[in-house]
Amino acid sequence: MISNQVLQSTIDGLKTIARIEVCVVDTDGKTVATSDPALEEYGAQAAQFLSSPADSQELGGVQFFKVMDEGQPEYVLIVAGQGEDLYTLGKLAAFQIQGLLVAYKERFDRDNFIKNLLLDNLLLVDIFSRAKKLHIQPEVRRVVIILEGDEDKSARILESMRTGFGTNNKDFITAVDENNVIVVKELEDTENEEDIYKYCDSYKKLMDGNGISDIRISYGTVVGDIKEVSHSYKEAKMALDVGKIFFDDRMIIAYSELGIGRLIYQLPIPLCKLFIKEIFDGHGPDEFDEETLVTIYKFFENSLNVSETSRQLFIHRNTLVYRLDKLQKQTGLDLRVFEDAITFKIALMVVKYMNYMETLEY
Repeated sequence: MISNQVLQSTIDGLKTIARIEVCVVDTDGKTVATSDPALEEYGAQAAQFLSSPADSQELGGVQFFKVMDEGQPEYVLIVAGQGEDLYTLGKLAAFQIQGLLVAYKERFDRDNFIKNLLLDNLLLVDIFSRAKKLHIQPEVRRVVIILEGDEDKSARILESMRTGFGTNNKDFITAVDENNVIVVKELEDTENEEDIYKYCDSYKKLMDGNGISDIRISYGTVVGDIKEVSHSYKEAKMALDVGKIFFDDRMIIAYSELGIGRLIYQLPIPLCKLFIKEIFDGHGPDEFDEETLVTIYKFFENSLNVSETSRQLFIHRNTLVYRLDKLQKQTGLDLRVFEDAITFKIALMVVKYMNYMETLEY
């Protein structure tokens, strides 16, 4: 169904160009849009005209035209004006509305197809048959990009994206839930991940310019077949979640950048709890004081370099050694030993993951 705003804009344009008055009436005889409120009084005649077999009719100098949708009347156009060309101009106006109806219906069908494609709700044979019917190329490079905001922002994000980037018929912009807006982006053969990041950055700048802040953007890997689009979508969703856990300072994150975080995210919680119990003997990193945690993270940040870590913490080298020795007594892990450092680092990430999953349960 065409929005009333689009219909009103269209008939205003017809009035300006053709110098005619146009009123659009639905099948119940109610006015949808009009360039002249005086034409609304013909609503009852329009309802009667709908029941007749004629496609057009003239009554008291006013022309009536049916706008059909798959053989069924969708609207009645009431056209008034001066001159012998009123019938021809009315037919042109009806043809214009008919074209809009087809275009909007196809857009709805394409949007519905993409949603079902993302959610894996289509059989393989249906994917290709419907893609062909909707004139969607099946074998081109695509990537799925997700823009996440809260429920109050998602509608504005969708509107902003469709206004700013929705004119490209090769790309699809839709939403499958209350928080996420999805872009299925078609790529040229020469475009790579750097180009995808630039697209995401342009989306972020558009949101910032429209006063929509604190949105997160993620994207999956590039796929070459339309049946694989759902894989890229699942990857983008995982990137969004993993990014919140392990890369909370980054507002744009790619699936290919998740590293070990991708593996940890797929671990069952009972296994994580068992691992943490083994490493910390019932004492989690949450029990460490702030000084110890700052020391640990800074030590990892400087690739286990004692001298550089002590310099950046503004403490004596011996003080850092003392803290590391104290931590070793508490956990049995010596962060100066590479294998122990790796174990400790993974344990910290596992704890972050567990804490994040706990927040989702409430």
